[in-house]
Amino acid sequence: MALRTTFRSGNDQCAAWLTLPPGPGPHPVVVLVHGGGATHAMMLGQYEEWFSQAGLAVLAFDFRHLGESDGRPRQLVSQRRYAADVDAALRFASSRPELDSSRVALWGTSFGASHVVAAAARHPELAAAVVQCPVLSGRAVVARAGVRHLARFTVPIISDLARAALRLPRRYVALVGKPGELAFVNQPGALEGWNSVAPDGYRFDNRITASSGLGMLFYNAASHAARVRCPLLVCAVDRENLIDPAIAAKVADAAPHAVLKQYDADHFTVYHPPVVEQVVADQLSFLTAHLKPSTATALG
Repeated sequence: MALRTTFRSGNDQCAAWLTLPPGPGPHPVVVLVHGGGATHAMMLGQYEEWFSQAGLAVLAFDFRHLGESDGRPRQLVSQRRYAADVDAALRFASSRPELDSSRVALWGTSFGASHVVAAAARHPELAAAVVQCPVLSGRAVVARAGVRHLARFTVPIISDLARAALRLPRRYVALVGKPGELAFVNQPGALEGWNSVAPDGYRFDNRITASSGLGMLFYNAASHAARVRCPLLVCAVDRENLIDPAIAAKVADAAPHAVLKQYDADHFTVYHPPVVEQVVADQLSFLTAHLKPSTATALG
């Protein structure tokens, strides 16, 4: 069972969940980084269970401004702050006596994969990194949607920037919506996909501050791939519907110690049976090879 805890990042506290495997420590640990606008409640629990059954400790957290973590305004997406949160999570993991600071891996899904690749480039001491259905370039997501779609956000972005400067309540837009709607992500199936990873009764806060889109537009984690020195597993989907799937292959080619695995899935079916069992089995094989836990049980 996950232990609810916190760690400090900047002036705020990040809500965190630490899951330990059976047996004595110190344990190798995997730090989970969730996708854009998502929270710990949105399906990270299944990875905590599967990884801990394999002898790996798991640290998951909500980024600042999201979920159960501190941070005002709410629903701010900041690549700079999120990078600081990942670094803070790694420091926290290294400070815990029950965790082995020499056997730390990062795992990221969707837009969280960007933060993992960028962090792995900053932290050569990492033992391994894993990304799945990776969204590694905000610019590429916008390109998939088209310039006209981006232009619709001009007024909301300017309004939000002015409100932030004047310390007024922020201007929000939808993070994800149906095709044609004013939402940063409105590709076919995206809204249904986001909802599919939310548990029953959970209210997904489907909005972000409008100016958050500027940071997303200029964020290109794929450019950091050549500086990733740890072993990297890239779990890509053949029917990726948010971004050009060729980007994941290029990142795997650029990273010196990367392995590319591809699955017959789209961006959201990768979280659900039957694909998720295959993906996690490959991830566990990779992680246990590099983190070398003392105990493990089979997936399922």
